[in-house]
Amino acid sequence: MIENKEELIKKAYELGFEAEKAYGGCGQCTLIGILETLGIENPQLIKSTTGLAGGGGRMCDSACGGYIGGSLAMASIFGRRRSAMDADLEDKTAGYEMTVKLREDFIQRYGSVICGDIHKVEFGRNYNMWSTVEMDQFNADGAHTEKCTGVVGNAAAAAVKIILEEADKRGMSLDDIRKKSMD
Repeated sequence: MIENKEELIKKAYELGFEAEKAYGGCGQCTLIGILETLGIENPQLIKSTTGLAGGGGRMCDSACGGYIGGSLAMASIFGRRRSAMDADLEDKTAGYEMTVKLREDFIQRYGSVICGDIHKVEFGRNYNMWSTVEMDQFNADGAHTEKCTGVVGNAAAAAVKIILEEADKRGMSLDDIRKKSMD
């Protein structure tokens, strides 16, 4: 049983928020918040989420990078392994169920998992993230001081909460979570 769950959830929020504030890139920064909170190193997973920023390639028309980053982090621990594609039903199902929980959290907070929809909630508008003028406005409107930083923090915190719930169901410790992430 994991003791300090609320502290870990808060830490995930803070690390995700601060990473987004410092670097930008919602998918990567969500993963940083989650993985660093849990003491997991997975630089390849973080690198692989580069293209998720701004709803995929900064186009804002796909799922929020924070949402996808959270789903990837959860599945990197509890997901189906390549070595057992036809036998890992418990982890495959857990990966689905955990993503649904994260989706529900996003729907409750923002009404959507789509980047552009979340921008409308947070900013009251969308941005052309390939326009220098629009990107300047995006940043001036608080993208990396309060808006996207908060979305990333919330995504990291929600994913850590879901991971800890799954670990509890399985009687796992933080050490067990770290080991399972390397399966």
